[in-house]
Amino acid sequence: MLDVRDYLLFVDTETSGLPADWSLPYSADDNWPYIVQLAWVVYTKDGERVKGENHYLRIGDHPINPTSSQIHGITPEFLEQHGQDPQVVLQQLQDDLYEYRPLVVGHFMQLDFHMVGAGFFRSDLINPLPQLPTFCTMKVTAQFVRPSRQRYLSLGQLYERLFHEKLNNQHDAWVDVQATAECFFELWRKGDIDEQIVLHQQPDSGSLYPAPRPPRRWLRWLGL
Repeated sequence: MLDVRDYLLFVDTETSGLPADWSLPYSADDNWPYIVQLAWVVYTKDGERVKGENHYLRIGDHPINPTSSQIHGITPEFLEQHGQDPQVVLQQLQDDLYEYRPLVVGHFMQLDFHMVGAGFFRSDLINPLPQLPTFCTMKVTAQFVRPSRQRYLSLGQLYERLFHEKLNNQHDAWVDVQATAECFFELWRKGDIDEQIVLHQQPDSGSLYPAPRPPRRWLRWLGL
């Protein structure tokens, strides 16, 4: 199967908004939104699930953009009741990143990379992501679309293409992260991705920060 790493960690975030400037450092606190839901699952390279985590994070008095709240359905009132201490949750993620040293996979990895990075910074935790290989399933979908119409497939579009059924409850990080894992392994099984394609993305992983702002049309296609 996959020789890049023995483990894969799939990650997904729901956030309070989108960054105004993707090139600013995480110390520019007002620029970076907050994670409101963080989910990750760990798999072996052979597709055996090891563990999964799903957490809602408290964000204090920081607002949630109305458009973002409409997309994922998470409100400040919900987080007051169900949210956890971000530092505790991010410490768990950091522990898993250190323990498994995985290939980290996301759909629109650029967003998850930065949101988790900003979360580590705010929690005064070391960010392991720049030292780990990353892979974006969204980038692979360029081969499935006409560039004149859109550049990539959303996670829901990819899921429907691969499994011929609708992905329900999208923009719930727990749903999305499991769907991302399913899509990754199905793409691998079908031969749409292989070790060379995974390795080909690696030069970009270290340069995800700083990063240019993605074109607005990408965000519309992805439902962001």
